[in-house]
Amino acid sequence: MAAWWKKGVQFECQGSGRCCVSRGEYGYVYLTLTDRRKLAALFKLTVREFSRQYCDKDSNGIWKISDFTSACRFLENKRCQVYEARPTQCRTWPFWPETMSPKGWAKEVASYCPGVGKGKVWSAEEIARNLKEQIRSEEQY
Repeated sequence: MAAWWKKGVQFECQGSGRCCVSRGEYGYVYLTLTDRRKLAALFKLTVREFSRQYCDKDSNGIWKISDFTSACRFLENKRCQVYEARPTQCRTWPFWPETMSPKGWAKEVASYCPGVGKGKVWSAEEIARNLKEQIRSEEQY
């Protein structure tokens, strides 16, 4: 069966900040070592210092941004304060494996994200690259 998105998907971030707030199972931003290195460089910290100040490990030993109670700690006035070094999980949104089924897209993206149906049409190739990047990052947690 061909992917429903083979002809592309129109999506452009509208800056609502909705993807940066806690929604049940989507309540954390997980970080690879590469993500932590980029964020540490942005803050002019060592990876160890950045991790100590801004991260926790979950029960499986996976690094995540700490203090994510209702929203990402780096979200201020609906704007990402670390945008140029944002983690893979954030850069690949909304093209995650778990959201790219028709039902997943409708429930987890289109139902609340104002960027769906606006702006750029992402090609199937671009979507596939994002999916692969997200899958690779999940293997590195």
